[in-house]
Amino acid sequence: MTAPLFLVDPGALDGLGVGDVVELTGPEAHHAATVVRVSVGEEVLVADRQGARVLTRSRAVSGDLVRLRIASRTDEPAPSLRLVLVQALSKDGRDEDAVEAATELGVDGIIPWQADRSIVRWKGPKADKGLRKWANVIERAAKQSRRGRWPVLGELESSSSLAARCAQEGVTPFVLHEDATCPLATAALPGEGEVLLVVGPEGGISPREVDRPVAAGATPVRLGARVLRASTAGPAAIAVISAETRWR
Repeated sequence: MTAPLFLVDPGALDGLGVGDVVELTGPEAHHAATVVRVSVGEEVLVADRQGARVLTRSRAVSGDLVRLRIASRTDEPAPSLRLVLVQALSKDGRDEDAVEAATELGVDGIIPWQADRSIVRWKGPKADKGLRKWANVIERAAKQSRRGRWPVLGELESSSSLAARCAQEGVTPFVLHEDATCPLATAALPGEGEVLLVVGPEGGISPREVDRPVAAGATPVRLGARVLRASTAGPAAIAVISAETRWR
């Protein structure tokens, strides 16, 4: 049985090693004690979202405090090549499905994008609510996949700010588009920096939104002969690149 994973604040595991004690407090302690029902002596994973993950054994369990002794530690280094998904807002929760799968597959950053053809609109308080929902999706998926280092959730991008991001130094941007002639599987990838994968909404990316990133240095790419849903294209692209750079 796989050990359950719980969270501590970033930096809380700094300097800790085998034999040291780490404590769960607040909602994580409550979840461990009353929902998961962790028992004394049970193995528990603890992560700080920034790459540190420890395997522990529980020493004391109560509703507001769980004390754990570290048995082993694994640190996930920051990748030299970051994969960042720019996911257009989409209806029927398809954008959240993409965020969930991308997190499980190991994406390093996720950026919501208000595309021209996005039916969903994040305006005013809706933007904060939307970001909270995406953050919750990331948390659930990261816990499920036992990630020690979590993807960073960026602020909502407009089409103009996205084009500016594509032009930044060290960024290799790709726009997934059904009319592209270059397969992503054969595209040249850098050895370091950031790969930006831009995925449109259910209605596709408008011509203007293709032209602006391309003018800023982006390459239009396709995944294959079929047109994928907004929820599928990003995770599929992450898998293609990961097979080339991470999964060997």
